[in-house]
Amino acid sequence: MRSSGEARAPRPRMTGTQRRQQLIEIGRALFAERGYDATSIEEIAQRAQVSKPVVYEHFGGKEGLYAVVVDREMSMLLDMIASSLTQNRSRVRLEQVALALLTYIEERTDGFRILVRDQPASASEGRYSSLLNEAVNQVAHILAGDFGRRGFDAGLATLYAQGLVGMVSTAATWWLDERQPPKEVVAAHLVNLCWNGLQHLEADPQLISSEWRTGSSD
Repeated sequence: MRSSGEARAPRPRMTGTQRRQQLIEIGRALFAERGYDATSIEEIAQRAQVSKPVVYEHFGGKEGLYAVVVDREMSMLLDMIASSLTQNRSRVRLEQVALALLTYIEERTDGFRILVRDQPASASEGRYSSLLNEAVNQVAHILAGDFGRRGFDAGLATLYAQGLVGMVSTAATWWLDERQPPKEVVAAHLVNLCWNGLQHLEADPQLISSEWRTGSSD
């Protein structure tokens, strides 16, 4: 037992870098749990056991902290996607892109929830939509080369990239809460749908329905 006259050992003082990292992690957890609007500087400071001015000193306010959290998550996910697109074979690229997104969701669930949740009113565009646009651009570049080699219209590569990325991202968002089947199984089935469809593309697809071809309802 500590005697009444014995002084309590002071807590080690954090460096500025350590404090900043602590605030980022606390903000990340709160933004994922409650969203931007429902998170307050007061609670961030309380969890960090600091005064509000300390948070303002590091980030200028809640929006500044949020921007740092989101930028870090965006950079991490984009790096994972970009590295997955360096393989030589197209199917391997598709597999790695799907696995990269699912792995990010599995390992950094809080970060993904932040990317797909509400944004500050001042944000001109959703962060997740910006990330998906970047992924579309990278996939479109790959598809354009593949289409050119197969004699297809390379100008349609962006349309196909939108469809592919949209399908994978929608399934990944669903898997965020389900977590079943395992990510490898999800990725395999997504690539099965994407790849087997891409393998048998028609050079000039047409709608079969006469209603759409003729403009009449017959």
